[in-house]
Amino acid sequence: MDDILTVEIDATTAILTLNRPAVLNALNANLLSLLEEALDAFTGDTQLRAVIITGAGERAFAAGADIGELAALDGAMAGQHKARTGQRITQLIETLPVPVIAAVNGFALGGGCELAMACDFRIASENAKFGQPEVNLGITPGYGGTQRTTRLCGPGTALFLCLTGETIDAAEALRIGLVQRVVPISELLPEARRLAALIGAKAPLAITATKRAIREGAALPLAEGLALEALHFGTLIGTSDFREGTTAFLEKRKPVFHGR
Repeated sequence: MDDILTVEIDATTAILTLNRPAVLNALNANLLSLLEEALDAFTGDTQLRAVIITGAGERAFAAGADIGELAALDGAMAGQHKARTGQRITQLIETLPVPVIAAVNGFALGGGCELAMACDFRIASENAKFGQPEVNLGITPGYGGTQRTTRLCGPGTALFLCLTGETIDAAEALRIGLVQRVVPISELLPEARRLAALIGAKAPLAITATKRAIREGAALPLAEGLALEALHFGTLIGTSDFREGTTAFLEKRKPVFHGR
């Protein structure tokens, strides 16, 4: 793996670090390609229980797309292809069978903010900054920013962030629901690891089903979402992990899950 993206496997957790600190971990084509390659490999990894995505250094998670590459785009088709590339990666994050945690340090702007929003939840350091400043370049967000901000924070907040291009701090991001937790920078990765391990100790089939029910159900009418939830619930009742979980509870011991 190219050193602009580092991959660390710690027990059942994979940690992906965007590693271009000299340019605030800007998402150039090479980095995006490597990120997609790594995520593709995780799709079939049955030992994996969680993924953490973070940025190298304290200054940035990812300060956005590579502006030089954007400036070189020529015509609508090239622009759509660029957007679709980023969207493909963010959708890959959403459809991974295991949870993906964004550990956001410093700037998460433009494509960096969009990458973080595609993760299942976000932990931010106290120095984190979020924003969708694409209008300052004469374009819209292209990697899902208009859509995921709306789904996470509501249309009013999405319009505010995407139309003004203003940057918000970690406290404001927590207030509007863009992030789920804010910690000191020294605690960011340890907290992400702790949560990944906490999730990793649960029944893996139940974790995957829960992620799917929430992700897929969010786009459905309530009645269809409830039917989807019942389908997953019923399927899990027939698993060995369910029998292990209930037996361990009754026997007052920790369960040992095997994903079957």
